Amino acid sequence: MRTKEVIQSLHPYQPGKATSDVKREFGLNRIVKLASNENPFGCSSEVKKVLKNSLDDINFYPDGHSRQLRQKLADHIGVHEDSLIFGSGSDEIVQMLCRTFLEPGTNTVMASPTFPQYRHHAKIEGAEVREVPVKDGFHDLDSMLEEIDEHTRIIWLCTPNNPTGNYISETELFNFLKRCPEHVLIIIDEAYYEYVTAKDYPETIPLLKTYKNIMILRTFSKAYGLAGLRIGYGMADKFIIQSLNAVRGPFNTTSLTQKAALAALGDQSFIQYTREENKKNMQSLQAFCDEHNLGYYQSEGNFLLIHLPKSGMEVSQELLKHGFIVRPGELLGIDNTIRVTIGTKEDMNEFQQKLLLCL
Repeated sequence: MRTKEVIQSLHPYQPGKATSDVKREFGLNRIVKLASNENPFGCSSEVKKVLKNSLDDINFYPDGHSRQLRQKLADHIGVHEDSLIFGSGSDEIVQMLCRTFLEPGTNTVMASPTFPQYRHHAKIEGAEVREVPVKDGFHDLDSMLEEIDEHTRIIWLCTPNNPTGNYISETELFNFLKRCPEHVLIIIDEAYYEYVTAKDYPETIPLLKTYKNIMILRTFSKAYGLAGLRIGYGMADKFIIQSLNAVRGPFNTTSLTQKAALAALGDQSFIQYTREENKKNMQSLQAFCDEHNLGYYQSEGNFLLIHLPKSGMEVSQELLKHGFIVRPGELLGIDNTIRVTIGTKEDMNEFQQKLLLCL
């Protein structure tokens, strides 16, 4: 049997180490996972209530159109129902986009480092990947525009960017949109949208009325705390949505997931609490870094990329022995760093103490 040739050069996505594995390897009873940008406060209590009462119909296929969720989400964010598509996490929509728009002879432009699945799925489709290094963690938008030619199909803007946490301001984004050719599909990936507090962060949904070549991605995995249920969504012109639906699996989101997302969407007080706690704990970690001369990128997500005086792989391995799982920057494309998810106040205080022991 033979696979596509490119498959031989690709590696599966490496998620953060499982807590059960770390417990077993180091003989620990308590593990704090700060590697995958999950919500340390869990999810809304309304979600838990719904899930407990939603087991009677799991023998039936889910609503492939996600009608109830579609209607409520459309009202909540102010878009037409036909402008929405749902995926098993927004990363499945990334896969759909690459499958729909990319092929041999085309190219796609992205920052480096950024969310690795853009590159991964583009490569599988045989497209050329053009990566533009970030500047101090920020997208180099001018250089990205210079990479565009008549064969460019997609350009990816991850804002806030994973793994750096930097965002694209309103002025920067608006200038970029005016200069980007209309034949290029612009993906604005806002997986961490609910965490953002910067005043000059753009509200992108109104842009859908002006620009037919943009798509906005968001997810219920991060602030909403539904990472284990896998559901994200995209917003775009109807033509783009119709095209993606042609490659979307017929039942790609489950009944339980749809009900959970509905309940989560109805509890915006939980999102406000999550955002406020994340901001406070982020500022505390930044103050710790300042005190100990550790550099970092300004982040609007729920994570901080910390610069270290030694290998991030080495430090992350030492932290495992103390029960803390973080993401070494070497796996993300930035040496001598670790990406740390912002946890609870108590967990972050303990993390800071353990980090000092590992430096």
